[in-house]
Amino acid sequence: MKIRFIGGAGTVTGSKTLIESNGVRILVDCGLFQGIKALRELNWEPLPILPSSIDYVLLTHGHLDHCGWLPRLVAEGFEGKIYCSGPTKEITKLILLDSAKIQEEEARLANEKKFSKHEVAEPLYTVDQAKAVFPLFRIAAIEESIPLDAEINAVFSNAGHILGACSIALHIENQILVFSGDIGRDNDILMFPPTKPKQADYVFLESTYGNRIHPTSDAKFELEAYVNNAVDRGGTLIIPSFAVERAQTLMYLLWQLKEEGRIPNIPYIIDTPMGINALDIFSNNKKWHKLSIEALEGMNKMFLLVSDYQESLSVIYDQQPKVVIAASGMVTGGRVLSYLEHYIGLSETTIIIVGYQAEGTRGRKLLEGAKEIKIHGKYHPVLANILEIKGLSAHGDQNDLLHWLSDLEVKPKKIFIVHGENEPADELRIKIQEKYCYDCSVAMMGQEFEL
Repeated sequence: MKIRFIGGAGTVTGSKTLIESNGVRILVDCGLFQGIKALRELNWEPLPILPSSIDYVLLTHGHLDHCGWLPRLVAEGFEGKIYCSGPTKEITKLILLDSAKIQEEEARLANEKKFSKHEVAEPLYTVDQAKAVFPLFRIAAIEESIPLDAEINAVFSNAGHILGACSIALHIENQILVFSGDIGRDNDILMFPPTKPKQADYVFLESTYGNRIHPTSDAKFELEAYVNNAVDRGGTLIIPSFAVERAQTLMYLLWQLKEEGRIPNIPYIIDTPMGINALDIFSNNKKWHKLSIEALEGMNKMFLLVSDYQESLSVIYDQQPKVVIAASGMVTGGRVLSYLEHYIGLSETTIIIVGYQAEGTRGRKLLEGAKEIKIHGKYHPVLANILEIKGLSAHGDQNDLLHWLSDLEVKPKKIFIVHGENEPADELRIKIQEKYCYDCSVAMMGQEFEL
């Protein structure tokens, strides 16, 4: 049996791990590379194997860095089955359609405004190519063994993180390979704690926050203070947000604050069609999250739900103080760019960063104090007040990741650290060795191992 790390190793994006056994090829996740240009350019490169030779894709969850390359995989010949949880199927469909629309729009703008280095800018994939993925989905019921081949079975378990997110145990060649996916927090606002594995010969563990401990500060209190300060400044508060889970968490906290009379009666807007559609997925999958029917209904009533771009323009040019939640979470694309083009150069504007920002993204640059950022080929001065709420991450921190390993009944043969930048990945490796004395190494892109 061979394991090859095609993506999501040495970086937090582009997750793709290939397993080959007795002529069967299985790809765990098929993510898009994001962040620095060198990583983004990998999206245009062919896989080191023919997509048509892959039999199955096992999808841990619906974030772009885990599912966003599926349209390319299918366009280049993959015809197998894609297994994932029910909510992940619905979320991935939203994510892929949104991603395709953004890429088509950015290619159109690049051609119109001539800011592409290419003679003709093309999208990585189109809406039609995204739709071509959908017939390949198969629903994986939680904690049920799914036969992939005569001697290969997969079991999906709740991972927290976002709606439908799972870890995957692959039973293959009389061994158990456990792929963590992205692990949620033990005390998340919306999601239930992740299910910890009990048996594993090999573990592939994410390390996004492998060197970080989440603050114990009250994120709800911070949000209250930032909203009130923004209103006192007479400006607009913009929160770039992931459309799934993070947007709903923010809506829930703001709804609570409003119900408690702690923030003023101003417009509260969610401007992400995908985030709005995700509310329906939350309503239809109540067993996957903690939100009550009352909360879901209250959130819907409190927020102006903007899905049409003309509505977005009306909100953008409305000068009154307001709170806007808009995708994307790392400021790499989406509606939030239109808001930033208009507002980031105004000193009364407040921008709150509320999630992980990969290397090279606009969100990371804003956190690092950039004086200007480039949007649609033009540089804009950063005069807005840039703030951060660290306590809203959907990723488990170092303690959560260590705790996730605590129920293993037998010492695994090896733990591979994946899905993390080099420093957090290596620090998590050291902590695991200190705490559990497990054989542990950091996987790097392109590496191949025989198990």
